[in-house]
Amino acid sequence: MELGKQIKFYRNQIAMSQEELADRIYVSRQTISNWENDKSYPDIHSLVLLSEIFRISIDELVKGDIYKMKEVIQKEDVMKMKRYEKMYTILLIVTLVSVAPLFIWLGNKAWFIWISFYLGAMYYALKIEKFKKEHDIYTYKEIVAFYEGKKLDEIQRQREIGKRPYQRILLVVGSALFAVIICILIGLFLHFFLN
Repeated sequence: MELGKQIKFYRNQIAMSQEELADRIYVSRQTISNWENDKSYPDIHSLVLLSEIFRISIDELVKGDIYKMKEVIQKEDVMKMKRYEKMYTILLIVTLVSVAPLFIWLGNKAWFIWISFYLGAMYYALKIEKFKKEHDIYTYKEIVAFYEGKKLDEIQRQREIGKRPYQRILLVVGSALFAVIICILIGLFLHFFLN
């Protein structure tokens, strides 16, 4: 990446030490050193401050790094999507598995805890759907392409658009069957366990 060299070059041009630059940007001297040695990358706020201090445009400062920045953004987006998916999965499983034990042990007091798990799962489900909509991702193939940092070509895209209604129906039916099976298994397990 070129940004580290650019920061060092422009910092030397105005005869400023790393510590002085760090004070002006509100970061540590070590952070400046990491930027100059390409160990980390400044956030957008720091880039704006750097461009103001060096009296150059952000484009000049990051020249050659736009592609790399897009890759970093892509990786961050993938990590965010995976984090949402993990939280949703965990909360959904806890919601399904905890329903019978909670009500057996706590009676009517279990509603609050169970609804909290359910609302948490729905919160992350909505975050995932919003994320997918922002990135125009709907089908499994599009999700896989997104994770790999690729885009589907137009023909593949049209095929995936044609599959969307069927995949949603299958997803709803599959999720409902899964939930019913889990609830039945938990009920049977508790019936045998308590008798």
